[in-house]
Amino acid sequence: MKKILALLMAGAMAACALAGCGGASNDADSDWAYIQGKGALKIGITYFEPMNYKDANGELTGFETEFAKAVCEELGVTPDFQEIEWDSKEIELNSKTIDCIWNGMTITDERKETMDISTPYMENKQVMVCKAENAEKFASADGVKGAKVVAEAGSAGEEVAKENEFFKEAEYLAVDAQSKALLEVKSGTSDIALIDYVMSIGTLREGSDYADLKVIESESFAPEQYGIAFRKGSDTDEKVNEAITKLVENGKLKEIAEKYSLGELLIAK
Repeated sequence: MKKILALLMAGAMAACALAGCGGASNDADSDWAYIQGKGALKIGITYFEPMNYKDANGELTGFETEFAKAVCEELGVTPDFQEIEWDSKEIELNSKTIDCIWNGMTITDERKETMDISTPYMENKQVMVCKAENAEKFASADGVKGAKVVAEAGSAGEEVAKENEFFKEAEYLAVDAQSKALLEVKSGTSDIALIDYVMSIGTLREGSDYADLKVIESESFAPEQYGIAFRKGSDTDEKVNEAITKLVENGKLKEIAEKYSLGELLIAK
């Protein structure tokens, strides 16, 4: 009888050990558990107004910055913003240099295949920006012939520049940030910048450094939606989606969007 009891106890202990191992394995496979363990969410960004940028005091601010901070507060982790090269964003994500891409990222079918993406939260499109005196000239495909067009490498703007018939006879130049695309046009080294519409709202306002530039309103391209990207198979997107829902319900997300004149583009309402 003692032998039988001993065997039963040994079996029970083995089962508990296996269950414990299973739990550890599940935690090891959980991206959210990894982030919770660090206590911080590393957020990959580039700088462009009104999404993520430095204010007059050198402090990081913007719609995405405040949005991310509000989500992290809901989740009980600290936001850790990391500047990245946009063209290398997926490499940064998969190497765990960052935990998500939160920077006005366009949702595409191709990106869905390699990353998990949050609920869409904002609409956007690609627009042409040029010096105000050239806006009428570049309003047609004929006017764009031979023009120097610039966009951020790896962006939706680059895809438009390379694939849209409107620009088939233009010269294309890639730079590593949308802000540099605007600088190219302002300095006269390029004629047209293809940038996010939301960026034009933040940067081309009266009194800004780019007040002499203008959006060509007769043409826009690639209507799109923004999402937050995570590693493929991550369970973090579920947590973030839950937090976004709370921010929608309590009105916080709308409040942040309206602060940066983006309220009308907000999808998550």
